[in-house]
Amino acid sequence: MYFAALLARTEDGWEASDMELDDVETLSDLTDLAREASVDEDTVLVFIEQEDAWFGVVRVDGEDDPRIFVSDATAAARSSYGEILLTDELLGREPGAEDTIAALEELVGLDETEDDDPDTTPDNDTTDHDDNDDDGLDTDADAVPSGPLGDTRLLADLGLPEAELLMLRTDALVEIADALGAAEVLETVR
Repeated sequence: MYFAALLARTEDGWEASDMELDDVETLSDLTDLAREASVDEDTVLVFIEQEDAWFGVVRVDGEDDPRIFVSDATAAARSSYGEILLTDELLGREPGAEDTIAALEELVGLDETEDDDPDTTPDNDTTDHDDNDDDGLDTDADAVPSGPLGDTRLLADLGLPEAELLMLRTDALVEIADALGAAEVLETVR
């Protein structure tokens, strides 16, 4: 079960609204929604939480690039909403690296034989083959690191230090909102 909400900072404090993620396919879509909720290009926070698995916070300040924190990247990678937050940049990959690796794997083929070439390996071949050899392609480069990932200081100036953010597990969004002085406002959309 997912929960998603926007918190927009205003002159009078924080305003909360729940948000539908059905039409959100990219981080750009999510950032656009946050900017639409912004008052005078002030700070907007997007909270996404999958119950007891992971949470993510996206901070959008005016036209600046969004800042992202994900509590458990491995768990988020198994979620369609988490995948939105796990950008190539956040994961330290070259943009489009997955497409390049997939294309190379397709060129090499699964059995290392051309379509017209028969497999000439004798059945009694005793040569030591490394079954984990991926034709030199490093698939570990695609692996998502476990644990927290992203900008751990994105809420520090709003009242939640880095160390406290890293310790949050369950009810994280409630604790974040409490640290920001927005717990009551968030509760209205929860």
